[in-house]
Amino acid sequence: MTKYEKQLKPWLEGNRPFTASEIRDAGIPAQILVDLCAQGKIERLYRGIYLPSQASPAAELSEQVVSLKMPDGVLCLLTALRFYNFTTQLPHEVWITVKLGSWVPKTNIPAIRVVTQSGASYDHGIEEHVVGGVTLKVYSVAKTVADCFKFRNKIGIDVALEALHDGLRQELFTADEISRAAKACRVYKVMYPYLETVYA
Repeated sequence: MTKYEKQLKPWLEGNRPFTASEIRDAGIPAQILVDLCAQGKIERLYRGIYLPSQASPAAELSEQVVSLKMPDGVLCLLTALRFYNFTTQLPHEVWITVKLGSWVPKTNIPAIRVVTQSGASYDHGIEEHVVGGVTLKVYSVAKTVADCFKFRNKIGIDVALEALHDGLRQELFTADEISRAAKACRVYKVMYPYLETVYA
């Protein structure tokens, strides 16, 4: 293992989960991960996902793991609301959007709820936020609110309305931003009566 100690330093001294593919891409044999687990230097969280034993996991550890396993997915709905800290909801699952027709891994990653979108509805409002060294794709606040109306049958219209009012109260989006997001999600007609009220 000594041969790879210098190469492994960024992962072993880091404070974030990492993937087996990162190690392989660095030219380090996969067997080294088995040895490091046996030595107690890293912990195997899920298949292909590891965490240095000395690390202090971020509060968003589940979101980090899901993002590493599903790099094309976008955190959405209740998870995005919680990420932006403007909801009373406490989701026990990580909500993630994938493009329609995408492959979803069947692994024992944290409990996830997958929704599918396509076209502008999928592409609109994707932002990247680096949390604890891991890049998370998260929909913008305006897109998240529009998604809440799009998937109101899954999360409840009360949650969508709370998100709209809280986002407006905290000035997290403009009237133009929420209108464009609503149109991208094809829920402008659904949202119009509520938008007319709050922006009256």
